[in-house]
Amino acid sequence: MKKTLSFLLIYVAMATALSAQIKLKTGIWRGILTSAGGQLPFNFEVKDSAKRQQLYIINAGERLKVTDIKTGGDSVFIRMPLFDSEFRLKQEGNKLAGQFIKHLGERNSSTPFTAQHGQNWRFFEKPEAPAYNISGRWSAVFGDGTDRDTTVGEFKQTGNRITGTFLTTTGDYRYLEGSVSGNKLYLSCFDGGHAFLFTADIKDVQTLVNGLWGRTPWTAVKNPNAKLPDAYSLTALKPGYKKIEFSFPDLNGQKVSLNDARFKNKVVILQIMGSWCPNCMDETAYLVNYYKKYHKKGVEIAGLAYERTADFEKSKKAVLQEKNHFNIPYPLLLTGYTSNKKDAAKSLPMLSSVLAFPTTIIIDKKGEVRRIYTGFNGPGTGSYYTDFVNEFERLTESLLAEK
Repeated sequence: MKKTLSFLLIYVAMATALSAQIKLKTGIWRGILTSAGGQLPFNFEVKDSAKRQQLYIINAGERLKVTDIKTGGDSVFIRMPLFDSEFRLKQEGNKLAGQFIKHLGERNSSTPFTAQHGQNWRFFEKPEAPAYNISGRWSAVFGDGTDRDTTVGEFKQTGNRITGTFLTTTGDYRYLEGSVSGNKLYLSCFDGGHAFLFTADIKDVQTLVNGLWGRTPWTAVKNPNAKLPDAYSLTALKPGYKKIEFSFPDLNGQKVSLNDARFKNKVVILQIMGSWCPNCMDETAYLVNYYKKYHKKGVEIAGLAYERTADFEKSKKAVLQEKNHFNIPYPLLLTGYTSNKKDAAKSLPMLSSVLAFPTTIIIDKKGEVRRIYTGFNGPGTGSYYTDFVNEFERLTESLLAEK
């Protein structure tokens, strides 16, 4: 009896120790992705919720919730809610180490990852006093030669901490957060799909030089009047066309076209998107609420998905993940074409081109294309996003008022 009791006590002690071992420590962590472009830091917070753990990835004003966390022994598996990506890690005390893996259709991409519990700083625990405050709007140039791209930077700096983003004709770089230390600028963002790391030297309060985005060089000058081309002017129908035509299957395999009854005499929004696309994620979050506001007034939406593979089942799995995450109420269609922009253009030959994911096509109640919006600048862009929402909804109201 004593031996049985002893074995039982040992078993309970071992089980208790294992249970304690496999839980992630709650609180703030500092993670680092390491690649040829350098070390990209970001913070995340682990919380206990209803006997389960969840974490929040922190980028400036964004908190990206992650609930799919599995542990066993010293192993930790974290699956991101979007972008078909995951962490496969080992934990030892206050540290995690392993790989961040992106599933890219026909191949996987792995990046070494480490994390330390209890570190609430992003780039520096004790940064140097900032030499300059670079808050404001900037005209930035990325790359050179034929790859040269002019963007608009928007930054807000308080002490050492700086937040902001870069806007381009195809979208924005979402929620960037970092530090100004001395005369150096550091910014990063990680959302499970894309990892952005920006560095630069601050020459003076008007000039950023020797910038690097990964391996791409960039420079910037302060310019309160910097702006991008009108996003409604970049994509158009080819001459002779007034309407969009297609027939693509939904997630159940049923063919859907604009000739279907649900779209008749409705204002229709077509979203050219992909489950891999961060800007599409921001637009989808907006369109879900937009749909709730305008559906009963006569608006329909359809998302046309261009995935990393033409395989129906693989694409369905990725798109279904996004549908469930955002609780998308409108149909998502699998085009069978890939995320290559030239391939996407083949699927809709009446378009002059597909320049960006997302691209949004606004169709009136007669079925005619009225406007096409290229790219999407999300809530991380502040007033740009607010201005877009106001203009987009004014356009919706005017189209709904037409007879």
